[in-house]
Amino acid sequence: MPTSSLPGRLLRHLTATAAVASLALSLAACGGDSDAATTTGSAADGTVTVGQLSNGAARQTTLKVSEVKALNAELPAAVRESGRLVIGVGALPAGFPPLAYVGSDQKTLTGAEPDLGRLVAAVLGLKPELRDSTWENLFVGVDSGKVDVAFSNVTDTEERKKKYEFASYRQDNLAFEVAGKSTWNFDGDYENLAGRTVAVSSGTNQEKILLEWQAKLAKEGKKLTVKHYQDQNSTYLALAGGRIDIYFGPNPAIAYHTRQTANTPRATRNAGEVSGAGQTLQGLIAATAKKGSGLAEPIADAIDHLIKDGQYAKWLAAWNLSNEAVTDSRVDPPGLPLDNS
Repeated sequence: MPTSSLPGRLLRHLTATAAVASLALSLAACGGDSDAATTTGSAADGTVTVGQLSNGAARQTTLKVSEVKALNAELPAAVRESGRLVIGVGALPAGFPPLAYVGSDQKTLTGAEPDLGRLVAAVLGLKPELRDSTWENLFVGVDSGKVDVAFSNVTDTEERKKKYEFASYRQDNLAFEVAGKSTWNFDGDYENLAGRTVAVSSGTNQEKILLEWQAKLAKEGKKLTVKHYQDQNSTYLALAGGRIDIYFGPNPAIAYHTRQTANTPRATRNAGEVSGAGQTLQGLIAATAKKGSGLAEPIADAIDHLIKDGQYAKWLAAWNLSNEAVTDSRVDPPGLPLDNS
């Protein structure tokens, strides 16, 4: 998966459905930043509703989440005394479903990332406040202290560790999407792609990985055809029409599309995943706080609590992302190396 270091990363997560188009129009009017805080999805009775207002991208699920006072005590004094966790999301201008986008009410930020932020805040005994911004301003907000922590599909990298501390919570995976009737599956070996025609977005990390595989196959006398299309609509039309065999893209975006097309003539399925860091390192998505803030440790402990109590698995399942589960949250785990950050 791309390392989230470029503004174009968010665009690589977009699908071209009509729903996303309408989201882009509504969000574009918001400008480059949104300071309005929203707490939708959390209730005073200790419940958090995930998948709310998802426009069919998730199964709405209400989870009982109790405060863990010992974890609240781990928080930096300023955050604990404020009683709130300010959560940054870099979803402007167009969102990136199913991870973060404006919901069906055309005003509330929804998605898997805001939902996890709400769950973590509940465990820590804090009121969640979501602040949406552009990708660039997300990091400005963390740097300035305007935002406590970002839950925004940020990949853990060694370069970013110079400025930020991390608490991992999802695998950073790419996926292979095929027509529902296709029998092809990725078996973990790039040689399985020989003789196939694969579409990929230009300038992405997945393109870099795919072109490396293409070069290796060429040295073995085998052919892998790589195609590029201007937008996702064109890619999916080519997949439905049999002009390509496979689309190689971010796992969350493919999870979203397979759910949206289920039980339709253009149904697709996930035919396998590979780490966004390649086949030698498992990439990780992590909550991102300012280095030295003291937030990574309590957030990681809160995520571990959610994992142990089962709410974490239910959150992933609601958003069709169970194939990105981790067994525990790690503080500052090994990230993409400096030469690939």
